[in-house]
Amino acid sequence: MARIAGITIPSEKQVETALTYIYGIGPKFAKSILVAAKVEPTTRVKDLTEAEQQRLREVIDTNYTVEGDLQRMVTNNIKRLKDINSYRGLRHKSGLPVHGQRTRTNARTRKGKGIAVGGTQKKAASKT
Repeated sequence: MARIAGITIPSEKQVETALTYIYGIGPKFAKSILVAAKVEPTTRVKDLTEAEQQRLREVIDTNYTVEGDLQRMVTNNIKRLKDINSYRGLRHKSGLPVHGQRTRTNARTRKGKGIAVGGTQKKAASKT
C-alpha cells in the first residue's frame, strides 16, 4: 500500500490511474508527475520500489498543491467571493449555478428537488 500526499492509493491499479485518486491530480498532472519522477506509467502501484515512491512524493510535495491545502484554498476563494458580495458570491450563497448556466429548466443539481406550482393538480370532487 503506497501512501502519497496522505492518501493510500489503490495497489492493483497502474500508477498513472492511481495518482488521480489524490484530490488535485487529474490525468494530465499524473502524466507530468510520472515524467518528472522517471516512473513507468504502466507499472502497478504494488510493484513500485521504495525509491520510486519517494521520488513521486517529492515531486508532488514540491510542485503541486493537493488534498487539504487545495481544498482550503478553494474554500477560502469562495468565502472571499461571498464576503465581497460579488455576483458569483451571491450565486454561491443562494445555491444557484455560478457560471452562467440557465435556470429556467435544468439546474436541478444546484437547486434541489423541483417544487410543484400550486393549481396544476386536478381538484378532488367534493361532496355536496
